[in-house]
Amino acid sequence: MYEQIFGKYAPKKENLIYILHEIQDHHPQQYISEEAIGVVAEYLSISTSHIQGVITFYTMFSTKPRGKNIIRLCESPPCFLKGSETILRQLRELLHVKIGETTADGLFTLELCACLGVCGNAPVMMVNEDVYGDLTAAKVENIIASYREGGER
Repeated sequence: MYEQIFGKYAPKKENLIYILHEIQDHHPQQYISEEAIGVVAEYLSISTSHIQGVITFYTMFSTKPRGKNIIRLCESPPCFLKGSETILRQLRELLHVKIGETTADGLFTLELCACLGVCGNAPVMMVNEDVYGDLTAAKVENIIASYREGGER
């Protein structure tokens, strides 16, 4: 896998984020392993601590295995004012997980994010690359059900 990804990018430090995204996207559990960090460090001739710093700075990266579907609920002020806290409670009840946890079946990981950039549709969540706005209890239940049935992704 690494050779295929590295083939797309020159061994330059400015390609680090692109490489990390590809590695995470290609891993079945959507995370960046310690092994991957070491391989990337060697390829780019940079320290593993530098890579760790980048990974921990950007919330879209993870060093822990995650579910097939990553749910990111926006917690920005507009989303909060429009009920994201209620949506979070509902997601926790539907999925039986806390923030940062993955469901027992490995299907979902629940995360929070600062802003998804669609404040006019608050409250908003993103599942993988799909954004869902104007959330209500019924909408959230339908969205989760569709992913459980394999209809999304």
